[in-house]
Amino acid sequence: MLIFVFATFLYSQKRPISTYSIVAYDEKTGEMGVAVQSHWFSVGSVVPWAKAGVGAVATQSFVKIEYGPDGLELMEKGLTAQEALDALVSRDTSSAVRQVGMVDINGVVAVHTGEKCIEFAGHKTGKGFTVQANIMASPTVWPLMAITFEQAEGDLAERMMATLEAAQTEGGDLRGKQSASMLIVSGTPTGVSWKDVVLDLRVEDHPEPLKQLRRLIRINRAYRHANTGDHYMETGDIKNALVEYDLSSKLYPENPELKYWAAVTLVGEGRLKEALPMFGEVFKRAPELKIMTPRIVPPGLLPNENKVLDQIMNAEQ
Repeated sequence: MLIFVFATFLYSQKRPISTYSIVAYDEKTGEMGVAVQSHWFSVGSVVPWAKAGVGAVATQSFVKIEYGPDGLELMEKGLTAQEALDALVSRDTSSAVRQVGMVDINGVVAVHTGEKCIEFAGHKTGKGFTVQANIMASPTVWPLMAITFEQAEGDLAERMMATLEAAQTEGGDLRGKQSASMLIVSGTPTGVSWKDVVLDLRVEDHPEPLKQLRRLIRINRAYRHANTGDHYMETGDIKNALVEYDLSSKLYPENPELKYWAAVTLVGEGRLKEALPMFGEVFKRAPELKIMTPRIVPPGLLPNENKVLDQIMNAEQ
């Protein structure tokens, strides 16, 4: 990716930084997203743009940031992705060094690779998606990305992740790898921007950004289950809360706190016997959670019964 001076970031217009990305629409859910990997610091603060009910944009090569917010604004006014991109390219005197991919709420895609983007550079479109890349180690990178996305299974995050990984196995960035990002917005917009973000993850600087991004996606899913469990707890649906907490702890076993809250929920359900071994395992791994346990009695998260609390506090013995 090539970056120039903008806002609070000072990027060199002369320094060639390679990038590959995918912009996609999920026909089943209506979600839209962008996933990108680059040999540049904090690619997630530059390339991906998306708004629920509107569209998604990836702006790269000699990046002109305006393609992101301006593209979304034009699509929100009713222009298709192609119409919005055409309008922006037509008034850009440096369009020859730009690379931009867009998708709108109807799944229409548009892409531009300027003739002066550094080789190997190119793009390929398919139903509801476009992949684009510049300064690649091989001209086969973006064709493989397209095939991978079309054949991948799972949700939009999984399919885009598989696409990035395929690009890397094909050689990826000529100059290496440094950062990665994924942004997905909901297919059922509420009009409240923060509620409409399904996933927004960034790996700012890492020797293996894609491996780290995949790890963060797994953890994100774990906490989404945990949050859903919290919602069920608030509504008194203990059965479904336990299901969500269990899924959460299985997705992220490295974090004992997720199992801790599942155990707390079991106690509230009157299933202390099942919860005690879980508390014992958690306390061995995270003694700080044992210290915290009496503190969650006053808020009503555990019953105010000394006998119950004593059994929990002695669970690891």
